[in-house]
Order: sequence, then structure tokens, then C-alpha cells
Amino acid sequence: MHHDVLPYGHPLHRHPGRVIAAGAVGLALAVTSGSTAQTQPPATAPPIRVVVVGDSLSTGHGTSPQQAWPALMRKDPLGAGLEVVNAAENGSGYLSAGDLDGTFGTEVEDFVTADTGIVVFFGSENDLGYAPADVGDAALAAMDRAEALAPAAKIIVVGPPSYSASPDPALVDISDQLKAAARQAGGEFVDPIAEGWISDDFDDLIGPDGDHPTVLGQHYLLEHIGAHLEQAAPAAAAAQGHPDPRRPAA
Repeated sequence: MHHDVLPYGHPLHRHPGRVIAAGAVGLALAVTSGSTAQTQPPATAPPIRVVVVGDSLSTGHGTSPQQAWPALMRKDPLGAGLEVVNAAENGSGYLSAGDLDGTFGTEVEDFVTADTGIVVFFGSENDLGYAPADVGDAALAAMDRAEALAPAAKIIVVGPPSYSASPDPALVDISDQLKAAARQAGGEFVDPIAEGWISDDFDDLIGPDGDHPTVLGQHYLLEHIGAHLEQAAPAAAAAQGHPDPRRPAA
């Protein structure tokens, strides 16, 4: 999310042969230089700035920040052409204040810039205990603010996962509110509960606390969320008037 200088020779006084030779060399250098300039590859397209708004599922809590899926994406082929900025904060949600008193709304405010191409919202079960309708209102406000700060950005909203075939009804209510907010904001909604994320391989993908992903779990999130980023990248680049940096220049 990034000349050699030809040394001068000795003075050539009163030596026509050397003057002619030097002129020939200079001409050759000029021709070579011009040829090189003409064959320079075109400038590469700027990377697509991706801001990840989220909670401890995206910070690497339980493993390390270097093993969080946004960090892994910076080194993975799925992240080619993307500049991934991780705004996630432990404990945060659309209404829930995190360890640093941040919410998804303040993460948007602090990290989304005019040149942002994609904003990913991921979570959050931290909003359990708040009225689902209030979570939906806060989510829509955060999405609208992201669009105001980055009008060309694509919005991807990933709901909270449940890890279970029998999810908490309150979590499903939050997910439904986020789906409605994403639709109203013109964003894409991804539903980990409906898709059964992690539930088939809980023991390998979730750590001893029963909540946070292992390293394998972070790679799982990378693959699943990264697939949506890969699909959104061409449209995000086009919306900013740039060629897709993930495709070779013609």
C-alpha cells in the first residue's frame, strides 16, 4: 500500500582524431539514450487503497498483528495491486467502543481518505447487547460517511460470523440490520452466518479462547474476504480513473 552519470574524460586539446571519436561516441550515446527512452515501459498504475474497518478478528488478537488477515494480504497474491490499511481496533463495533474508545465510525473518520478505493467493514459481535435497529442506524451512518470521504470507493460489508450451525438469534438480527444498511448505502453485503464460515472446522480455525482465529483461521479469512476484494478491484480502479494495477499493461 511502493542515473548513472557518464564521467567526463580528459580535455581533448589539439587532437582532431580524438575529437572526431568523441563526437561519434556522443552520437552513439544520444541514439542509445533516445532508443532507451522510447522503449521504457509505461508507468504502473497506482495501487488501490483498501481500508479495513473492524474489530479483534482483524487485528490478529490471539496470534499477532503480523498474522492478521489484512497483514497477510499484503504478502499474498490476492493482495497484488492493493494497499491495505488496517484500521481495526480490539473491542470495537458500530456502537461498541473499543480498547482505544474507537468505533467503526471513528475508524472510518480516521483512516478513509479521498483516494480510498475500497472500504471493508467486518463485524461485529461486540455490538451484541445493543438494539439491532440502533446498530443498523450506526452502520448506515458509518457507510454514508465512508462514501462522503471517498465518493468513488466500493463498500464491502462483511457481517459477524457465528462459528455455529445454530447461531445466536441476536447475532442474526444484527446481521440482518447490516444487510439492510449495506443495501441502502449501495454496498456489497457478505453474510458469514448464511455461508457457514468456520463452523465446519472450528477446532483448527479458532483458538483456545473459542472466539479468535488461529493462524490458519486468519488465512481462512484472507481467502474468503480476499476473494471479494479481488472481484471489486477492477471496478474500484475504474471508478478512480486508473487502470487495474493487478493486470499487466497492454
